[in-house]
Amino acid sequence: MKKLINDPEQVVAESVEGFALAHEQVEASFDPIVVYRSQKSQKVGLVSGGGSGHEPLHAGFVGEGMLDAAVPGPVFTSPTPDPILKAAKIADSGKGVVFIVKNYTGDVLNFDTAAELAEFEGIDVRQIIVNDDVAVEDSLYTAGRRGVAGTVLVEKLAGAAAERGDDLDSVVSIAEEAVRNTRSMGVALTSCTVPHVGKPTFTLDEDEVEIGIGIHGEPGSKRIPMADADHITDQLIDPIVEDLQLSSGDRVIALVNGMGGTPSSELYIMFRRLHQRLNLEGISIERSLVGNFVTSLEMQGASITLMRVNDSMLELFDAPCNTPALRKGV
Repeated sequence: MKKLINDPEQVVAESVEGFALAHEQVEASFDPIVVYRSQKSQKVGLVSGGGSGHEPLHAGFVGEGMLDAAVPGPVFTSPTPDPILKAAKIADSGKGVVFIVKNYTGDVLNFDTAAELAEFEGIDVRQIIVNDDVAVEDSLYTAGRRGVAGTVLVEKLAGAAAERGDDLDSVVSIAEEAVRNTRSMGVALTSCTVPHVGKPTFTLDEDEVEIGIGIHGEPGSKRIPMADADHITDQLIDPIVEDLQLSSGDRVIALVNGMGGTPSSELYIMFRRLHQRLNLEGISIERSLVGNFVTSLEMQGASITLMRVNDSMLELFDAPCNTPALRKGV
C-alpha cells in the first residue's frame, strides 16, 4: 500500500483538518467530526454524510446553495448518530432540516436515530433516501438500490430550493422529485485499498472489468472482458435509459463521474459516447458535469448518472452555489 498518509487511523481527521484550512466556505469541528458552512443562514437546513473515501462527497458540497453541514464517517463506514445530531443542530435555523441519505443500511439506521434525537430537541427533520443505482436491487450493504453519484444532483437541487427560501415541505418535495428522476451505474477497472485495511477490497484480473460496481467496492452485476471505451460506456447507458424509460423528447442532466483514479481525458471519451447515444435517441443533454464528484478512494473506473428534468429543475440546477467542489454563478 502506497498512500500519502501518516497514521491510517487518523486519515479522516487529518484530511478534514486540511480541507477546512484550505476552503473559506467551511469550518470543521473534531469531537465529533462535522464540516459546516462558515456563514449560517436563516433557511431550511440541509445535512448529508456517510463514510469517507468518496471525496469530494459530502464535505466538498458544503456551502452556499448546497449543504449546510456534512458528516464524514470513517472510511467506507457510516458516521454514528452523535455527529449527525450535531450537524442537525448546526444546520437548524428554526425552519427544519432535511437529511439527504444514501441508501446504505448503516447510513439509514444512524440517520434515523439522529433524526429521532433531533426531534426530541425540537428540530423538525425530514429524510430523503437516495437510491439511484440501477445495477443491483440488493447488495452487501443495502436493502434495495444503493445511493451513488446521483446524490450530488439531489443535493444541488434541494440546496438551491432551500437557498431561495422554499419552506420545508417544498424542499422535501423537490428532493423527492429529483430522486425519482435520477439513475446511475458504474464500472470498475481496478479495486481500491482502505487505509486501515491495507490491501485491495477485491481483485480483478488485468483483462476484466466489473459492471455495476458499488462505491465501496461492492460486487456489481457482471464481469466482462476489458473492451474499448464505447462498449463499456454502452453497458452503463442501456440500463439507465431503460430504467428511467427515457424516450425521444426527454431532457436530462448528465453526470460522468470518476471513481478517483481515472484521468479526465478518459471521462470525456465516455461523455462523448454518452452524447452520441442520447442524441441518436432524441434525448437532449441540457446540462452536464464531468469529473470526480463521488469517488471510491483511488479506484480506476467511472459512473454515469442521468436525471430527467423539466424547466423548474433546470432553474434549480443553474442557481448559484459556492462550495469547494462545485461553483456556479459566483
